Amino acid sequence: MKLLLVEDDFDLSGALSRSLVARGFEVLCCADGKEALLAARRTAFDVITLDLSLPSLDGLEVLRRLRDGGNSTPVLALTARGAVNDRVAGLEAGADDYLSKPFDLDELVARLRALTRRVGRDGQLRCGSLFRDPDSGVFFKDSTPLDLSPREAELLRLLMSRVDRVVGKEELRTQVFAGADEQVQADAIEVVVHRLRKKLAGTNTEIMTLRGVGYLLCDGDSLLAQKGVK
Repeated sequence: MKLLLVEDDFDLSGALSRSLVARGFEVLCCADGKEALLAARRTAFDVITLDLSLPSLDGLEVLRRLRDGGNSTPVLALTARGAVNDRVAGLEAGADDYLSKPFDLDELVARLRALTRRVGRDGQLRCGSLFRDPDSGVFFKDSTPLDLSPREAELLRLLMSRVDRVVGKEELRTQVFAGADEQVQADAIEVVVHRLRKKLAGTNTEIMTLRGVGYLLCDGDSLLAQKGVK
């Protein structure tokens, strides 16, 4: 897995690089925003870790320029900033996830792997053996297309866009039933989830329920699944 590590703290960058290489990553390190932007434009990376406080070009501006230029590589923002506004700004600029310093290495690795499972380099949404073709919008298990209703497809798209992350029930209901004329009942989204679970049976993916919170999609190698979240 090819990783671009953007961090201006040389001690932290060196330590992270060594640890990630030991875990199977191929790591290129950059210490400032302009260098990172150039590297990301020249090389196809599987994932980018990006410190938001950088010399020469701020991390938020790096994100904006990457996304404006059509670069869809998953980005994990690393920041010491604790304010909610800073985290929101990073996500709005194009970050896929964020992690505040100091952080645990195992959590960093788990988030990086989750991001690369979620979005392939070709722009497909992925989770285990499932993927969504970005051109046709059709979902496949390996090479077999899934027969999904429009609402099932929209629900699966939303969950696959945030693999291993919880999506709230209210958000799902709003998106899946967008534009519906009928009064959407509280259990409407549960019906769609139930039907979709049946169609995903036999795959290595699972829609997990966090009662009172929402749903998340995991594959067989998911850290959350290993922890036995029900």
